[in-house]
Amino acid sequence: MGDGDGGSGSTGVVAVLVIFIIVIVLALVLFGGRLFGSKTTKVDVNVGTPSAPASK
Repeated sequence: MGDGDGGSGSTGVVAVLVIFIIVIVLALVLFGGRLFGSKTTKVDVNVGTPSAPASK
């Protein structure tokens, strides 16, 4: 009796699971920094002109 259904029941379950996983990933991306402590990386870049070679 369920042979002609084409697997639409399992397709619905897979769709719900995919949506649930997407929601979890988005929540981790949005709130992950607040939950696990935001790590700020500061890079100090000193850019200067090279010094002239010493003349002998």
